Amino acid sequence: MKLLQAVIAVATLGLGALIIVAVADGSFFEAGNWLFSEPWGLVTLADLYLGFLLSALVIWFFEPRPLHALLWILPIPVLGNLWTAVWFIIRLPLLRERMARR
Repeated sequence: MKLLQAVIAVATLGLGALIIVAVADGSFFEAGNWLFSEPWGLVTLADLYLGFLLSALVIWFFEPRPLHALLWILPIPVLGNLWTAVWFIIRLPLLRERMARR
């Protein structure tokens, strides 16, 4: 389990580094214009936000307290899968344990 958590953490750090490089490039609005103007850009955004929704559902059904679930879910549209990955790193052992009971 620790290995999987470490792999997710490394992937999360890699994604964070890519975001920093992209932000430093300074072409955020230019990239956004492209995303909204191209069919594959729209597909990419739809795929991204479907993933956010599915992650939010997993968190909602897993977290025992609705307030805790909301505190994890609400930042997802802004922080993206970096935030989701942090949740998985923290909750992975408990998630595995609960799934093994079924």
